[in-house]
Amino acid sequence: MTQLTTIDTNNYAAMAKAMGIANEGKTSAKSSSLARMRIHHSPIMGTAEVKGKNVNVEVVEGGTYKLEIPDGPTHYASSVKFRPFMQRFMYKRYVQGGGNSPNRFIKSIMADTLNIDLKDNDGGFNCGKPAGYIADFKSLPEKTQDLIKQIKRVRVVLGTVELVDAVDENGNEVQVDETPFIWEIENRDAFKSVGTLFTKLNKMKRFPVQHTMTGNSEERKLPNGNSFYLPIVSLDLSNTLELTDKEQDTFGDFLSWVENYNEYIINAYAEKATSKNDEELDDLNINDVVDIEVDEEVA
Repeated sequence: MTQLTTIDTNNYAAMAKAMGIANEGKTSAKSSSLARMRIHHSPIMGTAEVKGKNVNVEVVEGGTYKLEIPDGPTHYASSVKFRPFMQRFMYKRYVQGGGNSPNRFIKSIMADTLNIDLKDNDGGFNCGKPAGYIADFKSLPEKTQDLIKQIKRVRVVLGTVELVDAVDENGNEVQVDETPFIWEIENRDAFKSVGTLFTKLNKMKRFPVQHTMTGNSEERKLPNGNSFYLPIVSLDLSNTLELTDKEQDTFGDFLSWVENYNEYIINAYAEKATSKNDEELDDLNINDVVDIEVDEEVA
């Protein structure tokens, strides 16, 4: 094995490993949590006194952004201003529980493209989606079609966010500092619309972290009359933000978070893949094994 005998300051990764500090400061994905941002589709109801009577009123409207703080409160705002540091892609599939099995999500690792197979925490790849490009979806078996429809492509945005006129779950105004967040965008239309902004930045040779985006929402109606909301995100190109040591540190934290998350998924993949292999061996019927007789060579 080749040994490093000189200190190369231009190759930190190799030197950190050689010096035994590469894993210092790393934590597991579960203990390294980020606030999660998403759209809250249903209004939150409360009560208010009107003419001496308590009546039900909307204290938080549907279509607001909510920011869920790990082990803390959840805040709401009709508009958000965020600074995207990076994006990643992943697959996600919801699995309905039954009997003693709880509902769960199958999730893949995060990568900078979906054009590769991504290990998932169920011991497979792509949350069950077949590898490669599917030229004729209708030609697939119906069971495979149904499975693919359950699998979401997810655009993951990591950055810092400011809530505009934030409130709590009771509709009371609250002050919320700029917060590091993760936003998993899985709606198909939202996936594309937010993606156009990153594509625009790439064509202009601009880094996402140099600009801010503003998020609002737009109501859409379902056939049954219910509503859901899509994010409407705009990009501010009029102002280019400076990068300070604070942004450099935050960017490093996001990279570490993704690395820890992927390590968690890969470990789950290995455990589930081994378990599936053991189950296949347990189901193997020894009587189905065919012995092949080989004629002895004649001298």
